[in-house]
Amino acid sequence: MPQRKQPGLQSYDWDAIEEEILSQGYGHLPQVLDSDDCKGLIRLYDNTASFRKRIIMEQYNFGIGEYSYFSYPLPNIVGYLRTGLYRHLVPIANRFMHALRIPHSYPHTLKAFQNQCRKVGQTRPTPLMLRYDAGGFNCLHRDLYGETVFPLQAMIVLNQETQDFQGGEFVLVENRPRQQARAMVLHPNQGDVVIFPVADRPIQGKRGMLRASMRHGVSRIVSGRRWVLGIIFHDAA
Repeated sequence: MPQRKQPGLQSYDWDAIEEEILSQGYGHLPQVLDSDDCKGLIRLYDNTASFRKRIIMEQYNFGIGEYSYFSYPLPNIVGYLRTGLYRHLVPIANRFMHALRIPHSYPHTLKAFQNQCRKVGQTRPTPLMLRYDAGGFNCLHRDLYGETVFPLQAMIVLNQETQDFQGGEFVLVENRPRQQARAMVLHPNQGDVVIFPVADRPIQGKRGMLRASMRHGVSRIVSGRRWVLGIIFHDAA
């Protein structure tokens, strides 16, 4: 994939995105990638040199579909997104830790955070591409790959719902203390970024901050093929 400038992530209102994450459980950045960016990423999928491992989801009871983890060095656009998103998300992540009363803070750069991952044996890249055909789905889960975890992650749908596929909604499920689970069903457009918690997020309770448990998945694809880029910031053991 050719060299390109970093997407204009600085142009988004990150204070408003943080408020979205805190109030709704996710943040939405429209049109971060254009159609050509998305098609270029899809074309990479059959280039085995770009990936370190492919998972057939049925073999592990994860759902129906498949995904492949990128190898290092990441493709330019994936690396730019991972580095740029981290830079904007790390202040939010640190406020997460403070609100949850966890005595931990994340460094300002992705490179420094990757060094922390390496110290505990997490060296394998986790950005991935997912492909679902008709009948495919992804069970509710969390993307935890070791003891060092960055609390936020991102997903980008690479083709267009209704035009390229039907169904396949992105689903977030939140469990709050002593309450029934709350489901959120999202329909991002092609090239949109959705930011959401990896595992837990702080919520305001009547007597202070509480911890809500989050999982995510994908509903059944009715027809067509759905492509997704997932960006996880911690590496895997």
